[in-house]
Amino acid sequence: MKNHTFFNIKAALPAKTAARLKNIAVKSLLAAGIMMMASCESSLDAINENPNDQSSVDPKVLLTYVSMNSFQVNGENMYASRMMIGTDGENPYQYMKWNDTSFEVYTKSLLNTMKMMQEAEKTGNKNYIAIGKFYRAFHFFNLSMKLGSIPYSEAVKGESKITQPKYDSQETVMAGILTELKEANDLINSADKIEGDIIYNGDASKWKKLINSFRLKILITMSKKTTLGSYNVAGEFASIAGSQPLMTSIGDNGELKFADAADSRYSMFNNSGYGSSLYMADYFINLFKARQDPRLFTFAAQTTGAKEAAKPITDFTGYNGGNPTSSYSDNADLITAKNISKVNDRFYKDATNEPSSVLSYSELEFILAEAAARGWITGSAKTHYDNAIKASFTFYQTYVKNPNQYFAGFDVNQYLASPLVVYNDADPLQNRIEKIMTQKYMTMFHQAQWTSYFDYLRTGFPDYPLQTGVSAPLRFRYPQSEYNYNSNNLKAALNAQYGGNDNISSQPWWLQ
Repeated sequence: MKNHTFFNIKAALPAKTAARLKNIAVKSLLAAGIMMMASCESSLDAINENPNDQSSVDPKVLLTYVSMNSFQVNGENMYASRMMIGTDGENPYQYMKWNDTSFEVYTKSLLNTMKMMQEAEKTGNKNYIAIGKFYRAFHFFNLSMKLGSIPYSEAVKGESKITQPKYDSQETVMAGILTELKEANDLINSADKIEGDIIYNGDASKWKKLINSFRLKILITMSKKTTLGSYNVAGEFASIAGSQPLMTSIGDNGELKFADAADSRYSMFNNSGYGSSLYMADYFINLFKARQDPRLFTFAAQTTGAKEAAKPITDFTGYNGGNPTSSYSDNADLITAKNISKVNDRFYKDATNEPSSVLSYSELEFILAEAAARGWITGSAKTHYDNAIKASFTFYQTYVKNPNQYFAGFDVNQYLASPLVVYNDADPLQNRIEKIMTQKYMTMFHQAQWTSYFDYLRTGFPDYPLQTGVSAPLRFRYPQSEYNYNSNNLKAALNAQYGGNDNISSQPWWLQ
């Protein structure tokens, strides 16, 4: 099975468990017959394999394993979203030429999630079941966003002898995971203990906030749709926002913190590409320079020319990026000219760096700002927008080492009132959406996985630069293994969605 995760992911665990997790997890998963498969002859045979093994594994071990594989830093999106460029060859994500994706998530996360839920049912622990429903929703959402229709209702059903599951429509998947998250919200409780929790350290109330906030993320992503199955998109959003607990600070972020221990360090720690061939894209850098936004200094390094000229770190003229639409050789010329910024070296030299979030309080506030701007909820879009930006600055001032070297003298309220940042309720809706999406994008460097790219496809903002004659891909192709082992169901899905075509320019249901 092809794995399209660009970087070698090593997720973090608490220091006490980091040293022993590998042996514990692997032995337990082997005993249960559900270990992650290094390769698959048939992706869906593997997805639905029934090990017929009576041995048990503690849900807490599976929760740790699933969490560390889910809250990853995604590198592909940094190129597709025009944040970074490569100078050692033509990266398919930078040049919008990607092809198929992987179904690895079924074996790496979803199969283990289902096992965790089954084991929790034996003890009556509802919290592991609730968190399992969250992870199911999370992974099915992300996979469907990449492809369209996917195996959902019949997936991970090996015990029912389903080895070639049907594909469910994207609408069915989205409505289904909304229902699973509603069930998760109803199940989560303060009585059942949550061990093995490397995200919230067993705090059920924080899981409840993440579950409900993720419901809103799904709904706002479906903003082009009026209904999802039996759900009215705007109405369901308003109901959740008005009645359910949501994130209220960066302390509620759905994020993984890293530790300086084996198998627990930051994903890009010691990554050789960061020290040699990965640089910042000018499109991303210029948004910060135009707004005199000091978060730039936490993302990018000074150009070599600026360092040699002894410019202060906070001198915006000392930062420059390469054009993501130019050839990699043209951008390499900027290296020779000493006029291009690398990625800040903390991303590959700091073993703990910053947490990796799949949904942060800042992102939630941008979601609420957009919903208010669209009239889905009452309240001030400006207040949510301002809160989102403030939360982003708080995040970097909290987790970046020696933040005063970047933020000394910075006044976030003055920033919010500056011409390119200030939110004005009197502006046309399109202008307000552009403000929200631009600032939301500016918070997602090495964060939130593919969210910024999906937002771009949905809203057109920010306006990514593209090569002449090249369109932004709307989706990935299905894995080749599906053509080999589940071709009838795959072809039926392709005919129903895309007239039988499986290409990156085919428009999925959520964008129609």
